[in-house]
Amino acid sequence: MTKPTPQNVSAMAEAAGVPVDKDTATRIASSIGPALEGFAPIAGTLPFDLEPASYVVVQHLTVAR
Repeated sequence: MTKPTPQNVSAMAEAAGVPVDKDTATRIASSIGPALEGFAPIAGTLPFDLEPASYVVVQHLTVAR
């Protein structure tokens, strides 16, 4: 997704247990849209090893050495 619609925002907020009204969903969609569009060229290209859960493993390996 490169630019969320208010409907997308409403659905995600509802799934997270924090429902929002239509005006709030519209404001969120219009404010986060440009940031998501900025990442569109690299979307899906980041390797999985950059996933945050591996941070703890890497830190333990560094300390162990």
